[in-house]
Amino acid sequence: MIYDKDIREPLFDWLELTFGKVRVIEEKTIGKSRADVFMVLPDCICGIEIKSDADTYTRLARQVKDYDRYFDRNLVVVGTSHAMHIEEHVPAHWGIVTVEDTPEGIDFYLLRKPGENEKAGWDRKLTLLWRPELAAVLEAFEMPKYKAMSKPFVIGKILAAIGTKIPEEKLKTVFSNLLFERDYDILLKNIEQYREEHKRPERPRRKRRRRRKSAAK
Repeated sequence: MIYDKDIREPLFDWLELTFGKVRVIEEKTIGKSRADVFMVLPDCICGIEIKSDADTYTRLARQVKDYDRYFDRNLVVVGTSHAMHIEEHVPAHWGIVTVEDTPEGIDFYLLRKPGENEKAGWDRKLTLLWRPELAAVLEAFEMPKYKAMSKPFVIGKILAAIGTKIPEEKLKTVFSNLLFERDYDILLKNIEQYREEHKRPERPRRKRRRRRKSAAK
């Protein structure tokens, strides 16, 4: 039986060999699900759900809906126990990779290539970026910085500019490049600095007045 822990590291090597320039990001919350992995490619992002021999399809329907909201393409990676039935559980545009435990080690086979997912939208994809990365998007397209504004506000401004100030094809490249270059240590420092600079001053607490009991008549 092949478990999730047996699949991950060999899978990352296989993805690089198969797709070329990639960056793999693990365990990301998307909607009501958690993506096992998503893969950054030069012009898109691809969600990857792992179903080892020890896993069931219990949450898969929910996961498929959430993955399709966030990722341009999607792949499901399955152990041999699922290989014969997985096509019944994922849409036709999902890619399928099967996993086998061979004497030479874990082996992968691309049973079906991932197709374009038309349900993914920038309103969801942009939430995968951190606030400093969204600032970099604004800078790339010479938009106002909106330094004091919230992440949802900035996302709204970017969405409104797609197709006018922001060509979508160029946005795809900028988006992927930011994820390729993501440095967690630097980003965490930038986020802490941003929060400190935009921290709201605490309001003085108002003293509660005691109500006088009216005298009995």
